[in-house]
Amino acid sequence: MRTGDQIVQDLPWRWNVQGKIFLIGGLGYLFDAWDVALNGFLTPLVGTEFDLSSGQQGLVATANLVGMAVGAVAWGTIADRIGRKRAFSITLALFALFSALGALSPNIEVFLLLRFLAGIGLGGCIPVDYAIVSEFSPRRQRGRVLSAMDGWWPIGTTLAGVSATLLVPVDGNWRWMLVLMILPALLLFWVRRGVPESPLYLVRKGREEEARRVIDDLVRRTGATPEPYVIPAAVQEDTRGGALAAAVDQLRRVWAHSPKITAVSWSVFVTVMLVYYAALSWMPSILRAEGFGELAAFASTALMNAVGIVGVLVAVLVVDRVGRKRVIATAGPLAAITLVVFSVSLQVPTAAVLALGAFGLLSLVVIPVMYAYVSELYPTELRASGFGWASSASRAVTGFAPLLFGSVLWPVLGLPLTFTVLGVLLVAAVVFMMVAAPETRGRELDRIEGTDAPAAPPAPKPSQTS
Repeated sequence: MRTGDQIVQDLPWRWNVQGKIFLIGGLGYLFDAWDVALNGFLTPLVGTEFDLSSGQQGLVATANLVGMAVGAVAWGTIADRIGRKRAFSITLALFALFSALGALSPNIEVFLLLRFLAGIGLGGCIPVDYAIVSEFSPRRQRGRVLSAMDGWWPIGTTLAGVSATLLVPVDGNWRWMLVLMILPALLLFWVRRGVPESPLYLVRKGREEEARRVIDDLVRRTGATPEPYVIPAAVQEDTRGGALAAAVDQLRRVWAHSPKITAVSWSVFVTVMLVYYAALSWMPSILRAEGFGELAAFASTALMNAVGIVGVLVAVLVVDRVGRKRVIATAGPLAAITLVVFSVSLQVPTAAVLALGAFGLLSLVVIPVMYAYVSELYPTELRASGFGWASSASRAVTGFAPLLFGSVLWPVLGLPLTFTVLGVLLVAAVVFMMVAAPETRGRELDRIEGTDAPAAPPAPKPSQTS
């Protein structure tokens, strides 16, 4: 007899069932992208208002990204303890609150503190959103669904770029950029209240009555043929201690689960996001320094983000055909190469903008596939925290990258050498992934082996009647 989690993963896809979870989870991810991209536009504007040096301007992005690193750890762990549904809503509410207060900042110190606190709320969105979407998705469509999740990212970054460009002529423009996100975020917070708890989470926690209620409802609404199933015993875990003890315990368990898997997850996450955030956080400032006007610099960065929508579509098309590892190993290094090409062609604006577009496309091919891949490598009881710790490791490193980029790397090494060094680090992480981690395409969650053995054959196709 099959288990409840197997039933969920073999259900047919329905847009009014799993698709609703995808849309609601994706909108939260959109706000994460909007906020991160906004750092690049806030940096020169806040720097001008508060008379900051180039190195000090790097703190604008650093405060927010370090907050996201803390949030990714805290909320990944909390979501594995209190459930996806509760964490799902609280993270967005905290982000909206501190973003609203940030728009009222009287000085740079208060602004940085509030951006850090907003980052803590928003940093939890990615691990929580990916955990709940992956756990509702049928395994045959899971790779495409999780890759498509990242389609919300370039939409969010494009909205940030377009709104920032339109607000350039407005007095107090950077404050209005923060205000603009608040009302949609609060609306999404309200909508999220109707999302059910993850059935895989309920199964792992031994909450059999609730799990059966959610699973039976999913079977009914998707039109699948009902069949008997069992709910396995709960996974035992130590719940003693506070939030810090829980985070430390989850970190220990993440590494104990598989040091190789966790090392791969962290190294790929860190290097891919280091390349991406270096460009995203500083691109408007780089273009202004190279002679682009403020409107042209903001518009070019918005274009870079918009092209990423095509990149996500490419990722969705290839992730289940080519496999996660091959896509990451190809698109990641190519994205780094386009930044080097950009940096040596800045004297030819058209060529530089074309290189930016290529970077926007390739980076949004590799990132969604990487997110899907890392979320699949961990079992359900560690999925949110495993993803959260990998995300946090990248945020911790990339959080200080804007500060180092503006004060050391760009001024001392120059752009071409800086982007080359970052690309070499990414290639090293990709090589490590290829030899040390399994392919996850087509395998059941919680039954992915530690080697690249052939994927298990698909389960019998459930009834498509509705």
